[in-house]
Amino acid sequence: MSFKSQIGQFGEDKAAEFLAQQGFKILDRNYRKKWGEIDIVAQKDNSVHFVEVKTVTRARTAVPGDDYEPEDNIHPWKRKRLRRAIETYLLAKEEEMGDNDWQVDVIAVYLDETSRTAWKIDWLQDEVI
Repeated sequence: MSFKSQIGQFGEDKAAEFLAQQGFKILDRNYRKKWGEIDIVAQKDNSVHFVEVKTVTRARTAVPGDDYEPEDNIHPWKRKRLRRAIETYLLAKEEEMGDNDWQVDVIAVYLDETSRTAWKIDWLQDEVI
């Protein structure tokens, strides 16, 4: 596994832990089809959340001019692939999903570049894809 993949997996693990702490049940992780992937599918009450996780490694102290946010890396082609994966998931799980509402969230995980520990998690709920 490449270093980049390890960082991404670590961020997804932290995001799943965060959601579980918020009372969510994790339904699926890394739901993959050749046309797209969903990082995390989680449910709380009657709402299903399709979660895209973005992880970035940086120092805890802000660097002037460094206003890049991990969620900025969700490009139009990624949004299209995510939409297609969600549509496929909803069709495949139609009976299980019932009348649940659903939404797309983004969780940005910030890792300290020295200690490789998560120091900040931003949860952007109900993002438009």
